[in-house]
Amino acid sequence: MKAEGDDILQFVKQGRSAQLDWLGENAALETIASVLTAMANTQGGMLVLGMVGPAAATTGVRDTDSVVDRILQAALAIDPALIIPMPRVLRTQERAFVVVRVPSGLPHVYAYDGRFLQRQGYENASLKPRDLRRLMIQRGEASFETEITHGASVDDLDWDKAKAYVASLSGISETQVEKVLLKRGCLVMQDGRVRPTNAGILLFGKDPLRFVRGAEIVAARFSGVEMGDHFERIDITGSLPDQLRRAETFLIDHLRKGVQLGKAMARDEQFEYPLEAARELVVNAVAHRDYTIAGDSIHLFIFKDRMEVTSPGGLPGPVTIANIRSERFSRNPVIVQVLSDMGFIERLGYGVDRVMALMEERQLRPPSFVEMSGGFGVTLHNEKPATSAATDETIEEKPAIELKGEFRGKPINPRQETALVYLLSGSSRITNSDLQQMHPDVHPETIRRDLSDLVSKSILRKLGEKRGSYYVLRSET
Repeated sequence: MKAEGDDILQFVKQGRSAQLDWLGENAALETIASVLTAMANTQGGMLVLGMVGPAAATTGVRDTDSVVDRILQAALAIDPALIIPMPRVLRTQERAFVVVRVPSGLPHVYAYDGRFLQRQGYENASLKPRDLRRLMIQRGEASFETEITHGASVDDLDWDKAKAYVASLSGISETQVEKVLLKRGCLVMQDGRVRPTNAGILLFGKDPLRFVRGAEIVAARFSGVEMGDHFERIDITGSLPDQLRRAETFLIDHLRKGVQLGKAMARDEQFEYPLEAARELVVNAVAHRDYTIAGDSIHLFIFKDRMEVTSPGGLPGPVTIANIRSERFSRNPVIVQVLSDMGFIERLGYGVDRVMALMEERQLRPPSFVEMSGGFGVTLHNEKPATSAATDETIEEKPAIELKGEFRGKPINPRQETALVYLLSGSSRITNSDLQQMHPDVHPETIRRDLSDLVSKSILRKLGEKRGSYYVLRSET
């Protein structure tokens, strides 16, 4: 025990923090309970008894049994009772100390003497109403998604989408739309009126972003390994199902593919990451993010060497990075259920096992997980490039494909590939409007540059003027 006691002395030299504090042997039960409550409502921590003052003067503890009993009484005085590991008595050559650890990720929100406390720096502070509400939602003691959306009415729902959803459920008539949405938690009755919940607005709203700030996906493709000037970005808004469909289109358009393309249309392609794994990460982010964090969006960033998906809010409930493959807890069970009904998500679990299996199947690095302040991120790595099943040739480290014949050696991006496939499939010409319809989320100026670039590479020829202009394969003119 002496070595551990010496370790504690070294540890406290780092100074007081949100997760470390100390008190004297005679600290009152009320003081101990306040520190334990604040740590329990934050990220846990360690409290050492037997030290005083800013410099942690080591007075030690003479009556260790009495101090241990006082700590346990303090934990029981908290509402609900705080379940903590048994306090430990640690000794140096000269003194004894009592150390109590408060675990992180506790399942409840705790109060002492009617006060909800949190750690701010090395002090205890009352939780503000907004922070208390968010913490209660995070720990499953309140539900943001089943709250009535402030300022919204049933007129803010797209009832065509709601009817299509209900019609997809086996054995349920379209005439039961309101009844189904009430049962699902997308609507509630208040004072004899039907009102939409936050889940209802997110899933079926005409303009969810109007009521839930940050309910969007910011998607971007960067040309290098860092954020820079050369990138393409879109803000994906709308109902959650619409966001997922548009995000999948973004992935298909911007993930690199290994392709061999020639006049005979012999082609075999493979995305740099398993498309299903990339899609699963986006679905998980949309389904499980913390929608109470106003103004923060899901980020879907594709770099040359990796793909990152970050979402507001830490891991929900008891889920940690260590147990993420086995632990099951949903922050948004209503959203998860409806997205499951629609075929977007598996009801039981987060799909992490599937993502890891798909990456392993492709002999790529396992995904990496990081929990940061206010968010959670997953990264897919492409350190081992994907290969073409037909030729077993690796994809070059560039967002391009290789062309055969007279087009060999001229790199093109996925949208330009779409244009060539369109022409080589039998169409004699393509216009800006044609390509825009194939990629509705891409800015028209980007579409124009894509086609102009194919002209500069001597792959296409531009004919006509202004609005009447169109493009044909150079070899056919």
